[in-house]
Amino acid sequence: MASPTSSDRPEIITPSALPQLPVAGAEQAPLRADALRNRERVLCAARRVIETVGADNLTMEAVAAEAGVGKGTVFRRFGDRSSLLLALLDAEERDLQNALLHGPPPLGPGAAPLDRLIAYGDARLEHIERHSEVLAAAATGSAGPQDGEHPAQRASRMHLWHLLTAAGHTPEMAAVLASALLGFLCAAKVQTLIVDDGHSHETLVAAWTALAQGAVSAARSSD
Repeated sequence: MASPTSSDRPEIITPSALPQLPVAGAEQAPLRADALRNRERVLCAARRVIETVGADNLTMEAVAAEAGVGKGTVFRRFGDRSSLLLALLDAEERDLQNALLHGPPPLGPGAAPLDRLIAYGDARLEHIERHSEVLAAAATGSAGPQDGEHPAQRASRMHLWHLLTAAGHTPEMAAVLASALLGFLCAAKVQTLIVDDGHSHETLVAAWTALAQGAVSAARSSD
């Protein structure tokens, strides 16, 4: 098999790369102070609407009325309903990414690859469960890059790739396994397992742990 070129290998998400990583609904250019206040005003209004009628029933019109702004203002700021819902998750997604890069082990640096894989799955599952309604509602829209992977998903895949290469896998194998593991953490699938099939968080974490152990063991057995 030919050796992979540098362009074939997924890049590692480093602390210096995080500030440039757009997550859910983040703007590409810094906003003025008044624009930031208006953005937060709309997001707070959206949270109140969801608390009242649920994420499935959130409309841009309702958010605009709650925020006391014109509907066009909400559309110009967020684009569409799905992007608005994803923007609500932005702060917590950034908190999770910061924990991966700077937080204490085992979620953050300093622990063995397997321990970090297990901790990441636990944290990601908890995040999905806590925001399952908003994630499900956002998934019905058109938010996210048109050329494929959302930046938050891309960052997750790169993190898994980094841990799997640290465990001893080749870059090619780590890339495939990272995508496979990430499939288990699909928000829609997690919601089905919990809501429709009745599985607990503990069961899902145990299943993730088994998958992570198998992935790491495969690297050791190939030495």
